Amino acid sequence: MAALTLLRLAGLSRAALTLAATLLAGAALAKAPKLPETVPVPVLNQSQPAQEDAPADVPVPEPRPADAPKPDQQEPPASAPKPTEKPGPTEKPVEAEPEAQPPTIAPQPPEKPDEAQEKKMQPDPRSADVPDEKMPDEELACRRRLKSMGVDFEEHKPEHNPEIGCSIPYPITLKTLGKSIAIGPQAELNCEMAEAAARFAADVIQPAAKAEFGADLRSISQASAFVCRPRHGTRKLSEHAFGNALDISSFTLSDGKKIEIGPAPPEKDGKFLNAVRKAACGPFKTVLGPGADPDHALHFHFDLEPRRNGGTFCQ
Repeated sequence: MAALTLLRLAGLSRAALTLAATLLAGAALAKAPKLPETVPVPVLNQSQPAQEDAPADVPVPEPRPADAPKPDQQEPPASAPKPTEKPGPTEKPVEAEPEAQPPTIAPQPPEKPDEAQEKKMQPDPRSADVPDEKMPDEELACRRRLKSMGVDFEEHKPEHNPEIGCSIPYPITLKTLGKSIAIGPQAELNCEMAEAAARFAADVIQPAAKAEFGADLRSISQASAFVCRPRHGTRKLSEHAFGNALDISSFTLSDGKKIEIGPAPPEKDGKFLNAVRKAACGPFKTVLGPGADPDHALHFHFDLEPRRNGGTFCQ
């Protein structure tokens, strides 16, 4: 361009200027380097496939299918176990709930009495009772009351078994429960229980027999008095072990009628027995009979077991 400007200033015509420009362009082209013919010129943002513009002598790689696996992710053989899919970043693995198993129940040993509790059980203080050289005043007074009631009795030697714990320091043997009421067989009891039985026979059983049957009570059959043993199924001593209980199995009236104690007595007998049983709760601290348990299905059990606050147990 600088050479054309100088020629124009020199006053050359348009034709001369055109010729001069042509010559200058030719000279410039002669000096330019020659480009190789075998190198393709890259074209950006081609809309057609790349292999269409590539020279014939340059191999074009085969296009990779969109779903072809990457080299480091080749398909495992069919026999290989498939890996477990991992949860996505926002997914939490689902924990499999354990199958409900039935509770395991260990075999239980057969039930036994509570041995620990029985070991802690304090011995009955009455088990240590032994007779003094002189009979206490309360024992002498009890005997005087029995005689005033017409009760026939005699003294019995002391009962004491340290191994089991049975003890009656001043026992008596009852032959009758009053002037007109016998007891058979003879019953060995402590004096307090003997007096309670005699009073109950005279004050309750005799009037009940007269009211229900029109006859007097002649005798009482006893099933158990003093027996040195524990209660059934326990280690606790029975009240019989202290001569403090009397079991009655039947009553005999002056007209010869016998009223036996059982689970299903005749109606009139049952009315009399129910009256006696109900009235016994109070004078005696424990009253048991038919229906209370199998051991007392055929007799009445009366005792003077000392209970808290003077309470009673009647069934």
